Amino acid sequence: MTGAEYANLVGSYVSARFASRGVKVYREVSAGKSIIGKNRRLDVLCVSEPQNDAFAIECKYQEVAGTVDEKIPYALDDLRALPMRGCIAYAGTGFSAGVLQMLRASEYAAYCLPTAGQFDSSVDTEELDHLIAMHFKWWDVLVGGRKPL
Repeated sequence: MTGAEYANLVGSYVSARFASRGVKVYREVSAGKSIIGKNRRLDVLCVSEPQNDAFAIECKYQEVAGTVDEKIPYALDDLRALPMRGCIAYAGTGFSAGVLQMLRASEYAAYCLPTAGQFDSSVDTEELDHLIAMHFKWWDVLVGGRKPL
């Protein structure tokens, strides 16, 4: 799977999962400058029209070992500098153990690997679901079907 295919998969999933809440999903949106002064393009932008709020998703898919180890620390720093909330959605088996630990420990990263056409949460999407839900304050997504005490 290419990076663009992964971003399309994540964007399609988020759109299907949260469209009923008024979220519209856009791909490749220009959003100011990066931390090194380059034009920034967001992989996925989720806009909640009812709340007039947005959430950015940078997508990183790595199937084989390579230069991703150098790119992830930069991507996390650049995301922290973005003047809006967002995260890195990641999947694939090509991340080193150290980079995986960095992603798993970051409040700005979420594992996400939906299947084509998926619209319900699963163990492979719940980290991204939770970050989006916390941003938009959709507490019902977090508590699921649990009953209050």
